[in-house]
Amino acid sequence: MPCRTSTLRSLVRVRAPIDPALTASTQVTSEASAQIPAGSDCTAAFRAAYENRYTWDPGFGGYQGRCIWEQPGDAGEADKRAEGSFVVGADLKATVDGVADEEIHKALASQLWEVAIHRVRRSFEQTHGANTFSAGDTDAVGTEVIVGGKNEGDRYRIKGDVVTMVHRHIHGTVVTIFTESTTDTGSGYLSRSYTSQYADPATGAAKGGVSRFTDTFVPLAGVGPWVLSERVVETAAHGDTPAGRQVFRFEDLAPLG
Repeated sequence: MPCRTSTLRSLVRVRAPIDPALTASTQVTSEASAQIPAGSDCTAAFRAAYENRYTWDPGFGGYQGRCIWEQPGDAGEADKRAEGSFVVGADLKATVDGVADEEIHKALASQLWEVAIHRVRRSFEQTHGANTFSAGDTDAVGTEVIVGGKNEGDRYRIKGDVVTMVHRHIHGTVVTIFTESTTDTGSGYLSRSYTSQYADPATGAAKGGVSRFTDTFVPLAGVGPWVLSERVVETAAHGDTPAGRQVFRFEDLAPLG
């Protein structure tokens, strides 16, 4: 969750112009799953959206490159910038070198880990085998998916084969994510632009400002797997914490070995 430090105005926890020949960014405007009656079982529709997410093939071997962090300076101050190198191993652990500032180092490593952990391929049964799914209402975001069973209280929305909203209870807090556009890899979608908000599960009170993410992915070595090349995070002001903007860039990307 966002927090305030002497260096980072808002430390991101959650996820450069790109060659259009490499990827396509599309708004999530496909037909909503209006044919699913409210109250009916929607496991098949949710499974289709879940399995349409882009994940790495088994045998992911890791990759490396340069990492850059940037943040606009406060009024009258110079912009802040840090640069180093990184390695994401086959075990998904991220190592960052050459960045002395502890908070920036942690933020860069966190983005790499966050992306990698969501690329792990797990079957629907592994992730959701202990859950049930029933349809709620349908709105502009998509059809609501109400979770029962092990993760009762969680909710999703789906539009076509895209998960357009996630509302999950994680470690004593609630995170709500709305996906606005996606990147089509040809082997599933990646979220391109989305918002994230943390809240108190009991009261619904916001924990920090809304964060807006814009992610750019590219196929490693031109063929894949697809990896993050840039993440822009803009966080709204909340309480005593001012608005913030951070840019994470990952360049000179190459597979290990």
